[in-house]
This record gives sequence, C-alpha cells and structure tokens, in this order.
Amino acid sequence: MPKRPNFIFFITDQHRADYLGCMGHPFLQTPNIDAMAAQGTVWDKFYVASPVCMPNRASLMTCRMPSSHDVRSNGISLDKRNVTFVELLRDAGYRTALIGKSHVQNHSVKPPMLKRPETREGYHHANGPLSEAVRHDLANLTQEKENPAELETPYYGFDHVELATGHGDRLGGHYREWLLRQDPNADSLLGPENQIPHDYSCPQAVRTALPADLYPSQWIAQRSVDWINAQGDDPWFLLVSFPDPHHPFNPPGKYWDMYSPDDMPVPQAFASNDWAPPPHVAGMIEERKDGNANLNGMGTIGVSAREAQEAQALTCGMITMIDDCIGQVRAASGAAEAVQIFTTDHGDHLGDHKLMFKGAEQYEQITHVPMIWSDPDDPMPKRTNTIGQTHDLGTTILDRARIEPAIGMQGISLLTESRDHAFIQYDHQKTNPGIGVGPRVHTIRDDRWRLSMFESVAWGELYDLESDPGELRNLWDDPSNALAQARLIMTLARAEMKCVDRVPFPTAQA
Repeated sequence: MPKRPNFIFFITDQHRADYLGCMGHPFLQTPNIDAMAAQGTVWDKFYVASPVCMPNRASLMTCRMPSSHDVRSNGISLDKRNVTFVELLRDAGYRTALIGKSHVQNHSVKPPMLKRPETREGYHHANGPLSEAVRHDLANLTQEKENPAELETPYYGFDHVELATGHGDRLGGHYREWLLRQDPNADSLLGPENQIPHDYSCPQAVRTALPADLYPSQWIAQRSVDWINAQGDDPWFLLVSFPDPHHPFNPPGKYWDMYSPDDMPVPQAFASNDWAPPPHVAGMIEERKDGNANLNGMGTIGVSAREAQEAQALTCGMITMIDDCIGQVRAASGAAEAVQIFTTDHGDHLGDHKLMFKGAEQYEQITHVPMIWSDPDDPMPKRTNTIGQTHDLGTTILDRARIEPAIGMQGISLLTESRDHAFIQYDHQKTNPGIGVGPRVHTIRDDRWRLSMFESVAWGELYDLESDPGELRNLWDDPSNALAQARLIMTLARAEMKCVDRVPFPTAQA
C-alpha cells in the first residue's frame, strides 16, 4: 500500500472569504497563503455548516450537521459519543496533534442565556438526568481547563494538544503557561486597560502592548514547527488553529498600522438610499443607535462607516500576521511533503449591511469562507466553482488517506464529489431584537440564490446573488420570484430530511 500522506490543516477564526490576496482583496497582503493557493485548488464557493464557532468546529470534527452532532449553538459541548475524523486517522496509525484554538467544549462558567421553563404550580418537575429529554453528561465537559495538565488525551482524537483559549491577547491554556515563563509580569501588558494609546473609535479596537514575538499567533507557529520537526516515519495530521482575526481587533507591533482605514472601502449599504434592512438587521442597527448594543460582546452590532473602515484595516493587520506565521510553518522540515489545507470557521460582517461581528444574519460575509487544498501529488493550480462545506473537510481528508468514514458521517469527499447547494443551520442562545429569544435560521445557498427561513416569524429572506451580489434587495414577497422561492423551499425540506440521523445503525430487523 502506498504511504499515506501527512496533513497540515490551518484554520483561522472569524475570517471571511474575500479577505485574502488570492480571493481578490485589493490591499491585504497574504503571500504565504497565496502561495498555497497557487500550488493547489481554491474553492470559490465554500460555506460553513453553521456561522458560529462551536457548531461549525463540531461539524468540522464530526463531518455532521449541527442538528446531528447536537452542538446547535455556542454553549453546548461536543459529546464524546460523537466519532471524529481525527479519531479515525489515529485508528489508522496517524500521529495527531492540535496546537492553538479548539472550542468544541465550553470554556466559560457563565450561566446560559436561555432560561429553563418554569415549573407550573402544582406540577412535579424531575431533576438531574430526567429533566431533559436526552440524558447527558455535558456539564462535566469543561474545555481547556485552567490547569492544562488536567487535559485528558486523546482529546477528540488528538494525542498531542497545546491549547490557546479565548480571544485577543489575554488567552489561557498552554499558551498562558508559556507566556508567563517568558515574562512573569506579562499581565501588565494585556487587555484594553494596558493598551497603547490610539485614536481609533471602532468598538473593541485594542492596541495591545504585548510584543509580536509573545503574541499567541507566533507561539502557535513556533510550537507547530517544533512538532513537525520532531516527527518520524509514521504518517501525521496537525491542526494549526489561530484564534485571530476574531475581535477584539488587536494586531500587535508593526501589524497595528500596517493598513490604513482610509484605504478601506466604505460598505455598499452606506451609499444605498433605497436599502430597507430586514427586521432582524434593522433591529441590530436600531439597538446601536439607541445606545443599547453590547459593544464588548460577541454578537452582531450596528456600526458607522468609519468604524467599519477601522475594523477592516485592523483585521487586515491580524491576517497578515497569521500569514507570516503560516509561512514559518510551511517552511518547516517535512511540511512540503504534506497536504496543506486552509479554511476558517465563519466570517465577520466588517461593516457590510452596517453591521459588525456575526449573528442571525446569514449574509455571505459570515457564511462564505475560504478553502484551499494544496496537495504535493497534485501541484497544478486550479479554481473551482463547485460548492463545498465545512463538514466535507474531514471526509475529504479521510478519502485522501484511504480511510473509510464512519457510518452516519454526512460530509462528502471534495476530491470526487460536489454539492449543488449549501445547507446552513444557525441557532443561538442570545436574543435578536427582530426575531426574539433563541433565533433559529436555516439557509439554502445554491449557484444563484440564497433563501433563509426563520423558525418563529412569518417573513423570510430571498436574494438573487446574480443580480444583487450585495444582498440588498429581499425578494421574499416578490410574486415574480415565486417559482424560485418554492423550489428553494423544497430543496430546504429535502436537506432537512437528509440530515435526519442514520445512526445508531439498525442492529436487527425488528
């Protein structure tokens, strides 16, 4: 049997598809990622399974949709009953490692935003394992504990794990242990309270005082290089996971002012006089105008044009730093012989539709992500318009390694198959002012159209991306598009049916 290939899987956090040089960004410099693209295949239509960290990362690991692996929203840890593609690699003899962000388990002790139903007067309500319709032990799955030594391996299939938990410069896990060994007084450099003064007005723009050589991205790159150089003849898989360019926007050192906000484009919605935002978008914009937006949170907020330009410039600085780090890893001994993959877990509005961060709005800016596959055995550069999704990546890696997927994995192999649409599921604890508590949105995106349906409201969204790539004209109530709408709703219904579990597999006829 031919030797199985090695794999380096690069993943970033909150990085939209058009923020790479090879994807057409007019200013952003990403020569190392562009070199990877020039040696491989670039997917121009690659979409998430869910535009949220935990659900999409769980889909990456399990090759299944959120409704199947049950990490429907942030705040639900991935139950270890789920089989991951990394476990299948390990079972076939691969050495496996994760360096950087994981986020398939909770790392916050804050109580959930969703409230449990109150017990009606005179009724008995069971406690403990009988309080929910499915028994589970998720409360004990605390990811990336304060003491990294407590982390049990194999960790979802990874034998070697070095974690960086959280966002910005104040990260935990193995990274924090390393940082304090380098500088016992490092806490005096971290966070917005210790930042270098600046004149940016963008929410969560933080000019970190932490030097670039101590920043998490640099640590992730160096630890990845060390791990690659320590490998022997056994095949290996390495997940290199950067927490950036997720907000806060805090590129260190030279990366802070590498790009000017003045050069960044003003998003189209600010120049459109006839754009009528749908209710869930209008609600976020009004919430900011009324002074009620959580500017220090994780969810969508409304922004001004200038804030959008500043966020774009700082995001470019963070991405260029990641690109420099990827160049270091690609230069490691043995890396050139590995299949190299690049993607991210979801995007950021960055001012489009007068929004920033991400939420129940299913625009291309948060669902469309980059995907590059560079295989040394197939070095011819090419681009493809075929549709792929996050949960296809693990099954594609397994196919390249000649390993059968587990029964019930829903991803396809992008080496031999393609999709005619992307099916995207969004679920969250937080309230959206235009939808209500716990917004749930399911989306179909094909070669031309995007249709989104919401669980608890009568309206929906329909966009013709051929004539309206900016998604500024909602055609949901336009009778001239009724046939397209009906076809997409039928496609959505069939996608929902296809995601009904095939596991547990039958053990007998009856």
